[in-house]
Amino acid sequence: MVPGLTDHEMPNIINAAVKAGARFAGYVTLRLPYAVAPLFEQWLGRHFPERKDKVLNRIRNLRDGKLNNAEFGSRMRGEGIFAEQIEQMFQVARRRAGIEGNHTGLSVKSFRRPGGAQMELGLAPTGE
Repeated sequence: MVPGLTDHEMPNIINAAVKAGARFAGYVTLRLPYAVAPLFEQWLGRHFPERKDKVLNRIRNLRDGKLNNAEFGSRMRGEGIFAEQIEQMFQVARRRAGIEGNHTGLSVKSFRRPGGAQMELGLAPTGE
């Protein structure tokens, strides 16, 4: 979800996904780490020059003044009033689409432990 660019489309996106068969939904708010930031800024300048400053400022507002914040717990959603508004819009859109609370649990049925002895790397012991 791109704040200031696609956030207002969230209800329509969720509705379209449900019509296509989705049973649950989630979102991740855009963050721009390292080399991604200048590429995205160039893309915005080419395709949405009138929105470029709004989008970048909204991302900074969500990310403590930066375009990226990798801190666990906030990196996927951001923080502050805009993050709260996005979360509320998501919850309302999900409820209206009939998928509120639907979540598929993770299953480990398809995972199997390899048989036999554990493979070794064949490295020489240190200090010899």
